[in-house]
Amino acid sequence: MKFASCTAAILFAALVPAAAQVVSHAPTPMQKMGAPASASKSAPSQVLSVTGKPVVRINGSVLTDRDLLREMFAIFPYAKQHGGGFPKSQEADIRRGAMAMIEYEELVYQDAQRRKMTVPQAQVKKGMEAYRASFGTEDNFKLYLNTELGGSMQQLERQVRRSLLIEHYLKVEVEDKSKVTEAEARAYYAKNPKAFHHGEAVAFQTISFMPAETASADVKQKAKLKAEDVLKQAKATKTFEQFGLLAEKFSEDDFHVNMGDHKMVEASRLPPELLTAIHKLKTGQVSGVLQFGSFYTIVRLNERVLAGSVPFADIKSKLLSDLQKTKYDRMRGDLDKRLREHAKVEEL
Repeated sequence: MKFASCTAAILFAALVPAAAQVVSHAPTPMQKMGAPASASKSAPSQVLSVTGKPVVRINGSVLTDRDLLREMFAIFPYAKQHGGGFPKSQEADIRRGAMAMIEYEELVYQDAQRRKMTVPQAQVKKGMEAYRASFGTEDNFKLYLNTELGGSMQQLERQVRRSLLIEHYLKVEVEDKSKVTEAEARAYYAKNPKAFHHGEAVAFQTISFMPAETASADVKQKAKLKAEDVLKQAKATKTFEQFGLLAEKFSEDDFHVNMGDHKMVEASRLPPELLTAIHKLKTGQVSGVLQFGSFYTIVRLNERVLAGSVPFADIKSKLLSDLQKTKYDRMRGDLDKRLREHAKVEEL
């Protein structure tokens, strides 16, 4: 069970007015999907005030702005870096995402109750202990308990039990049912051959000398002579590293900072003249001085992958993961739609 008990949330709890202490429906502190990868540089909004004002009523059960804001902090854990607020450019989207999540969790919770699902007391006790430990110190835990839950351990137990019940419901109705077998993955692989086909690809290094197109004939000749001189050293290299050290020392192209390495690139993306020269090389072989316009380049071929299909064995793990995620997301969306069909959801 994953609880949202980050420092920002604890500090937020400490600043909320006492009038908004106890909520009837604490949100499930689970890991949220779609959280931003990094904090936005846009200006933060003002810290949102919490009054305990209802924001949505679901089949008569009310969720408040405290539930909503707690969920917004879970979706955007970088709020502390924004002075406790949210970037103006993202705030509306964060709010919509948080609203959708608290509605979804409440619908799941109500359906779990309707179906008389339960969570063993021993699991609830273990969950409470883990939640308490997640605050780091007893003082932090007491601050949360007193500010968020009016000092009520009974309220905390209800919150943990609710979270576990939602988690159990989603495991039964979504996670377990979205598992994909190897046979299903093989069938998908067989029916979608184009998805696993790849073109030719090559990995190579370069040492380049790059006089401007408008440079004098003398400058261009000196660049050519320098390339021919370095070629003698390049031909003597036996390894990626040896060629790479020459690239770092002499090359004038952008790849010199990475030992001249272009890594693996699709052959179709290369200029035809360069690809023709590479096709004449064997793995580990160094070309002569190649001229492209006013540039002079030496190439070392490190690897060539012929066009073909990725073997199922090589793609199996990723394919299973991707198919399961797709199926999970679809089933989660279907569940949300199904639960809303007969529910009364009133955003206030």
